[in-house]
Amino acid sequence: MASRGKQFDVLIVGGGPAGIAASVSAAQARKRVAIVDDNPAFGGQIWRAETAKSGTEAAAWIAKLETSEVEMFPGTRVFDAPAPAVLRAESAEGSCEFEYGKLILATGARERFLPFPGWTLPNVVGAGALQALVKSGLPIRVKRVVVAGTGPLLLAVAACLRKQGAVVAAICEQASRASLSKFALSLLVHPGKIFQAFELRKHLAGVRLITGAWPTAAAGSHGVESVTVAHDGMQEQIACDYLACGFHLVPNTELASLLGCRLDSGFVQVDLMQSTSVANVYCAGEPTGIGGVELALLEGQIAGLAAIGRDMAARDLWKARGRLRSFARRLEKAFELRPELKRIVTEETIVCRCEDVSFGQIRRHGAWRAAKLQSRCGMGPCQGRVCGPAIEFLLDWAPDSVRPPIFPTKLENLTFLSREQSTQFASAK
Repeated sequence: MASRGKQFDVLIVGGGPAGIAASVSAAQARKRVAIVDDNPAFGGQIWRAETAKSGTEAAAWIAKLETSEVEMFPGTRVFDAPAPAVLRAESAEGSCEFEYGKLILATGARERFLPFPGWTLPNVVGAGALQALVKSGLPIRVKRVVVAGTGPLLLAVAACLRKQGAVVAAICEQASRASLSKFALSLLVHPGKIFQAFELRKHLAGVRLITGAWPTAAAGSHGVESVTVAHDGMQEQIACDYLACGFHLVPNTELASLLGCRLDSGFVQVDLMQSTSVANVYCAGEPTGIGGVELALLEGQIAGLAAIGRDMAARDLWKARGRLRSFARRLEKAFELRPELKRIVTEETIVCRCEDVSFGQIRRHGAWRAAKLQSRCGMGPCQGRVCGPAIEFLLDWAPDSVRPPIFPTKLENLTFLSREQSTQFASAK
């Protein structure tokens, strides 16, 4: 059943670090503030299972949120924006509408997957996804794992898996050793980052790190049993029980696009106060640029303070944000996807897993919209969240427009507004 609208002065969508920081900051004023997230617990993907551990940064921020007057709506997914300053969401109790004065988008990011022969085999999973499964109880002890892709997340995932007893057979980083060395030198102005890097390497002592390497095929009968990796001009086969892949992150900008926020190079454009091109709508965290937890927390605080009119307090955080944004730009450059990755997919490789559409079926069309209409690529349950970024990289196709619902939902939720409008019209006659 649908419920009537809930009204808030400030509404935050997204319960990761940026959203939590925005909520806590906005709660400093005598305003009605709410935070909405589709997960059953706040913390986002990056802080999953960390919020209950005392002494951690995640636990400290969650404590601030829980002791504030912010109204929390976990397990609630926003899927539509049916009217100005209104969002529609669904939860286990049914659908509801949120009306807001100011809106802060902190929708985070997801992993980018690049298809290759065998990537649909069981136990070929996202790097972050495997980490989340293990934190949720998946047994991984003595399982052989190859972690492949690009970015610092690979080391963090490998360290986590090893702590849980996994045998990390190899970490395959597509960036070159020269690129990584140059990036390492840039860390000299970020002592905290150097400490984090040393901690990760300590936990990964003895684990093979192959640079300039990427998976070209996975093989196995009932699940993955080995992965073929290209590096140094050769192909090497490595035995494994799990293959964890992640080619950096893709920002979740669907809701921002639906609201009409201007995007640039796939990210939401914001000004110094984290304001988007749409009045009274702010954005913080990964949708504005992939920069990690520290940057997300700062952007969230700035957005929350700006939303309640505390501009001076927000300005005090600009300098620190600038340093972290500079680091984020160097990070993006260091782990830029190499052109060779465009050649690991074959004509027969399934790209759209929801609709079983191969790369050959997709590439015969000249644009994303034509491919969708002719092959149903991107029209399955994930709504192009997996195949879309892959095709954008492989074929340089611009992403398609966003239409509601941005997530699959029940038909009764889509007809709710129509029923309400009909009732209001009948009452007015």
